[in-house]
Amino acid sequence: MASIGKIPLQSRNLPWVEKYRPQTLDDLISHKDILSTIQKFISEDRLPHLLFYGPPGTGKTSTVLASAKQLYKEKEFNAMVLEVRNNSALICRIIKDKLAYLTHLSFASTRTIFKKGFKLVILDEADAMTRDAQNALRRVIEKYTENTRFCLICNYLSKIIPALQSRCTRFRFGPLSQDQMIPRLEFVIQQESIDVTPDGMKAIVTLSSGDMRRSLNILQSTSMAYGKVTEDNVYTCTGHPLRSDIANILDWSLNKDFTSAYNQILQLKTLKGLALHDILTEVHLLIHRVDFPPAIRMGLLIKLADIEYRLASGTSEKIQLSSMVAAFQAVRDIVVNEAA
Repeated sequence: MASIGKIPLQSRNLPWVEKYRPQTLDDLISHKDILSTIQKFISEDRLPHLLFYGPPGTGKTSTVLASAKQLYKEKEFNAMVLEVRNNSALICRIIKDKLAYLTHLSFASTRTIFKKGFKLVILDEADAMTRDAQNALRRVIEKYTENTRFCLICNYLSKIIPALQSRCTRFRFGPLSQDQMIPRLEFVIQQESIDVTPDGMKAIVTLSSGDMRRSLNILQSTSMAYGKVTEDNVYTCTGHPLRSDIANILDWSLNKDFTSAYNQILQLKTLKGLALHDILTEVHLLIHRVDFPPAIRMGLLIKLADIEYRLASGTSEKIQLSSMVAAFQAVRDIVVNEAA
C-alpha cells in the first residue's frame, strides 16, 4: 500500500509493500467512512478499543499504524505502542496461549509518565488465538482500560469470541475496488520506472482480487523477473493459468475423447506447474461465458464446486482432474443427445 510523497533513503531496499505503506491517515486510499470516524475519535481524544476485520491487504494494519503515528510523536512511539505481529502460527500459539501475557501485562500496566493519554497495544492475527487465550485477553482489557487501548486485527470476525467483540468498536475493511487500486499502482510504477502494459495492469488487478498487498507483490516480482510487466508475464510469474490455457482445457474436455483430453491437460499442467485449484477457478469464470443451457451450467458448476471441496480435503489432484474431464464429457453427451 503506497504512500504518496518522497521515499526515505533507508527504505529504498525494502519490499514495496513496506516501502509504500501509508504513513498518515490521509495517505490511505479507501474506507473513507472508517477513516473519518477514527479521525474524530483521535481529535476528541476518545479512542475506544478497536476491532478491525476483513480480507488481507485491505488496509487494517496500515490504518492503525497511521493512527498511532498521528497520536504519538516519533521519539515516544516505541514507548507508547506495542505491536505484536505473529506471522508464524507456532509462535502465535506459544505467545498467546500461555494466558499470562507477561509482555502485554507489564506494558499495559505501566502508566505514562509526565504525559496524559494512553498506550496502544496492537494485536495482529487475533483470530489465531484460542478461546482460552481470548478469554484471558478479555480480563486484561478490562483491567487496564484506564491507561491502555487495544486494537485487535483479524481476517475472520467469527473466530473472535463475543465477549471480546462487545468490548471493541468494530470496523469491517472490505476488498479494494479497481478504481482505488489502479491509481496507487500507477504511482508505484512511476516511482520505480517500470514498463507495464495495459493488459499487464489489468492482470495484476484481476489476480489480486482487492488485495493491495498482493498486487504490489505481484508487480514487484514480475518486474524483477521479466523486466516488462505484461499479461503473460504476470500469469507466468504467479503460476496462474493463462486465459489461452483455460480455453484449450475447455476445448479438449468438450471435443476430445476422455483419454486424449486427460493426457493433454495433465501434460500442460505438469509443463507449466499449474495447480488444479487455479485451473478450476478460471474454468468457473469461463463457464459463465459459454452458451450452456442454464440447467446444464448449474449442474456443471455444482460438480466443479464438489471437486474443489475434495481437493481442499487432500485428495489426489490426478483423480480430481479425471473427475473434471468426465464432468465436461457428460455435459457434451447431454448437449449432443438433446440436439439429436
